[in-house]
Amino acid sequence: MPARTLLQLGDPKLKAKNSVVTNVKSPRIKKVIKALVNAMRSNDLVGIAAPQIGEHYQIFVTEPRETKIRTADQADELRVYINPHIMYVSEEKTTIYEGCGSVAKGDVFGPVKRPKLVTIEAYNTEMQKFHLQCDGLLARIIQHEYDHLSGIEFIEKVSDYSKLKNKKFYIKEIKNSPQQVKASLITVKQYSEI
Repeated sequence: MPARTLLQLGDPKLKAKNSVVTNVKSPRIKKVIKALVNAMRSNDLVGIAAPQIGEHYQIFVTEPRETKIRTADQADELRVYINPHIMYVSEEKTTIYEGCGSVAKGDVFGPVKRPKLVTIEAYNTEMQKFHLQCDGLLARIIQHEYDHLSGIEFIEKVSDYSKLKNKKFYIKEIKNSPQQVKASLITVKQYSEI
């Protein structure tokens, strides 16, 4: 199945209301989840939300995969979040450069300050409710994708627009910098089913 095209900044579909999922077993929802995973992996992203592929459901997926730089302990399995709700955010915040497949096709990065630690409640594909508490890159991805469900792009939260970078300079100057690596470090990852 070819990957779905990612909607780009300015497309009104990115701001549309997203419906609560009432039947995760429906063929339609299964197809949306499969399309999300395919689009995420095909575009080399670590997360993606349903509105980015023009589907208006409260669903997103995350998968920060192991890479040459990201070790196994800093990676995470594929997770599907259906009808998510962030229950807790820490007062402590960190600044991490973010990018997005829906902003210049992932070629623009900027510093965004967000809570360091989050707890999210959602349903998985078996309609099992779960809680996930995490920090670092995983918490960052969750907050970024959660914003998509409210029609918010990361570019709206950039703390200093003079520090925007295109992908080439982000990789060269920021991606493996001590500050970015430290802020992205996952030290908490507690999953529990309810």
